[in-house]
Amino acid sequence: MKFEKPTIQPLGKQAILLSWEENIDENLLYHLLQLKKHIQHYYTKVKVEVINTYNSLLVNYVSTIKNIYGEISVLEKLMDSPQKDTALQFYQFTLPVCYDQKFGLDLEELSKQNQLGISEIIQLHTQPNYTIFFTGFLPGFLYLGGLDKKLHISRKKSPRLKVEKGAVGIGEKQTGIYPQISAGGWQLIGNCPVPIFDVNQEKPSPFQAGDKLKFEAVNLEDYETIQQEVKQGTYQLKKEMYEH
Repeated sequence: MKFEKPTIQPLGKQAILLSWEENIDENLLYHLLQLKKHIQHYYTKVKVEVINTYNSLLVNYVSTIKNIYGEISVLEKLMDSPQKDTALQFYQFTLPVCYDQKFGLDLEELSKQNQLGISEIIQLHTQPNYTIFFTGFLPGFLYLGGLDKKLHISRKKSPRLKVEKGAVGIGEKQTGIYPQISAGGWQLIGNCPVPIFDVNQEKPSPFQAGDKLKFEAVNLEDYETIQQEVKQGTYQLKKEMYEH
């Protein structure tokens, strides 16, 4: 699939931003990830960090860019040059979520506003195979695409000052998991007992843009069992590799 060329502009003294038309599109995501890999391969001898969002790539250089127009020209040529059609490797994850009212503080509100039964909300939330577009907001916070339109709901008018770690919420067209205790205004519908970000690990987050994620409903008893397994270090994260 062909995409329009992005807008390219400096962002400060050490970065260049490539921006495409605003859109949450899986095809665009994998196009960005292929280009990201292409840029990283070109700069193997120069340290750069390439970060993607829904519709942009930020090329962050380790030092001040001496010739900004020269670097922009390099990026333009990289986009125009033939790219090797190599498969990208990703993971398909499955995460447990308990939708018990102990955690689903806003289930009733969502049920009332969207005229859905609680069981229907759970079914609609666990049915999609979400795409991880990028991480941000908090370290390890996953921005997921694929939420059913029936579950779209506005954020809370007054954000909570404390949202528990593992809280699963919905904000507008998105759903996600709070990786740590934080203030937040998303509508809370459950909790995931599996940590999704651990700064003490060599790789703090096992997730990357392009991975897939499904939620699996568990009851409160299973939730507590998984919690114990996590504490004991015996819990095995469900994942399978796939190529795109």
